[in-house]
Amino acid sequence: MARGTHDSVTDDRNDSILININGELLPRDEAKISVFDSGYLVGDGIWEGLRLHKGVFVFLDDHLDRLFEGARMIFLDIGKNREELKAALVKTVEANGMTDGAHVRLMVTRGNKKTPSQDPRLTVTPPNIVIIAEYKEANPETKKTGVRLFTSAIRRGSPDYLDPRLNCHSKLHEVIALTQAFHAGADEALMLDIHGFVSTCNATNFFIVRKGEVWTSTGSYCMNGITRAKVIEVCEKNEITVRQKDFSLLDVYGADEAFVTGTFGGLTPVSEIDHRKLPGDSLPGPMTRRLSDWYDLEIRNIVACHR
Repeated sequence: MARGTHDSVTDDRNDSILININGELLPRDEAKISVFDSGYLVGDGIWEGLRLHKGVFVFLDDHLDRLFEGARMIFLDIGKNREELKAALVKTVEANGMTDGAHVRLMVTRGNKKTPSQDPRLTVTPPNIVIIAEYKEANPETKKTGVRLFTSAIRRGSPDYLDPRLNCHSKLHEVIALTQAFHAGADEALMLDIHGFVSTCNATNFFIVRKGEVWTSTGSYCMNGITRAKVIEVCEKNEITVRQKDFSLLDVYGADEAFVTGTFGGLTPVSEIDHRKLPGDSLPGPMTRRLSDWYDLEIRNIVACHR
């Protein structure tokens, strides 16, 4: 059975959520964006996925740092400062009565165009800011079975034409990679960089464990994931050797463990790569389990600091 890192437990409460569109709270079925929206027309926008845990947006400042950095990259004036965006996030979850177990998507596009076009000078409204908060719990079965990866023919691009670290709405290359993985019988795609080294997955960051060391890519050709950074931090804090380096599929196929990271699923074990099963009788593996426990502790400490 195919099971990806964003597979979630069904929650009927999501049928009646309120969605924040430019400050107005609308029922799910009534929430609409114009067909002239820049994000819809040409993928001109940026976004963040956030986790609400026990009343706290986890690593919120890191996410907002990345959002505003992306906005500067694409010459987008969001029109709101950090505190105003924080207030909008709080307004949305409070309107939905959410305090825990929620995943929140914050999206900002350049605004509506007067006619379909790439040209940002044809934008005639302020940026569109949409916040979707849903009750979402990662499927616990995924942690037990792991995800199966397949190496896509689609490469992560070079920073000189679309920096892979930019969390933008233009995700078609990742969708194609994921579709290739589906057709190969896998759950998600592993992607190489332009030099043929292992980079990332289509929607998560990728790690391997070899002889007690944790390896991940250099970060030059992958999303600068918040969870990725936190895993690297907990490795260093707990004196686990962690290397950000170039490595190939040969290293991956010989790994003792592999896992992927993301805001929604945290650390998710990998069971198989290109139809090669990883060693071990159960998932997650011992290193993945330790790192996951330490990562969860970081989150608990953040929550405790906000009380």
